[in-house]
Amino acid sequence: MTVRYVFLALEIMLLFLFLAPFPIICSGNVAGIVFSLALIFITANFKGTCALLGRLWGSLPGKISILAAALILAAGAVYVSVLSVKMYRAQENRPEKTKVIVVLGCKVNGEKPSRMLRRRLDAAAKALDEHPEAVCIVSGGQGSNEKISEAEAMKRYLLEKGIEEERLIMEDRSTSTYENLKYSFELTDEMGLGRDITIVTDGFHQYRASLIAKELGAGEITACSAYTEPRFLPTYWVREWLGLSYFFVFGK
Repeated sequence: MTVRYVFLALEIMLLFLFLAPFPIICSGNVAGIVFSLALIFITANFKGTCALLGRLWGSLPGKISILAAALILAAGAVYVSVLSVKMYRAQENRPEKTKVIVVLGCKVNGEKPSRMLRRRLDAAAKALDEHPEAVCIVSGGQGSNEKISEAEAMKRYLLEKGIEEERLIMEDRSTSTYENLKYSFELTDEMGLGRDITIVTDGFHQYRASLIAKELGAGEITACSAYTEPRFLPTYWVREWLGLSYFFVFGK
């Protein structure tokens, strides 16, 4: 009984980790909430769950179903563990030197960068200071609820941070990570800058961004990762598992 209460407490804590980002709702915390509630239900009704499994195990189709479910769960655990290792390594892949920094867009509130976007821009400003010969592509189009493009908002913010205007290049057509990088490469090709880039985004996003960049013909890819608030990390980490799975199937 005591062990069950410990598991229930841990599962409730897990649930609150995915509730913490509210009012932000995305596939990451929806999946996390559903998974947490399923665990809580199973633990709270442990005897009933065991009885149901016992009845299923008494027939061949039941045995096959239980074993198949167990294999799927085990494979899923291995899959997300491998993804997590690759995501962590990608976010730590900092450049020794770089000539092109690409900042991936994020939500703009009216004409001001959102808090997440500001953190990406702060990371970009630091990278630009560390690499004075580098130029910076700020990449992001204008959403239906944004007064200006993300690229324009990013450029204004970096100018206020003291970055020289001639080092800032706007890409203001994109609406996704794939388009961020596709249109940014069009600019680097036109300007003869090559396709070796440093991507600035949140750490959890670096691995997928690098895979997309490679698919688009990138050269050397390095990362400059922005700080992510801890309360958002579980939600966005799980969302990234889903985003990576979508990429593996559809290529974008």
